[in-house]
Amino acid sequence: MTAKEMIDLPPVWLALFAGLAGVQAWLLPLGGAAPWIGGALVGLGLVIMGTSFVEFRRHRTSVIPHQAPSALITTGIYRVSRNPIYLADVIILAGLCLRWGAWPSLLLVPVFMAVITARFIKPEEARLRAAFGPEFEAWAARTRRWA
Repeated sequence: MTAKEMIDLPPVWLALFAGLAGVQAWLLPLGGAAPWIGGALVGLGLVIMGTSFVEFRRHRTSVIPHQAPSALITTGIYRVSRNPIYLADVIILAGLCLRWGAWPSLLLVPVFMAVITARFIKPEEARLRAAFGPEFEAWAARTRRWA
């Protein structure tokens, strides 16, 4: 893995966007925060992420986005979403915004989704399409990207 690939990972992007939300919350503290809803969303995101990692482990393939896949995962949570780890990242970011009372930073959520789609999802889908062809196409046709 190159230095660029080590830095260009979804958790780094999540940390960057969460950091922006944290700065916004610090500079412009807003009342009426929903810490329990935000905490529940963060927890839900972590559960989704954990179940996703279990599927990667069961199929003995890499969770690293820039690596070539050795298996197409279509079981477990991957029956519902083609990208549950990225979905979990989005839920965690939204949860942090709510937990911190960073309501304006909720606008970062769709921006984060666009960045993740462009930098990771589309290249990953191209690799999966190249590696698994019709099997990937059939799975993609019945499974939503962002469920």
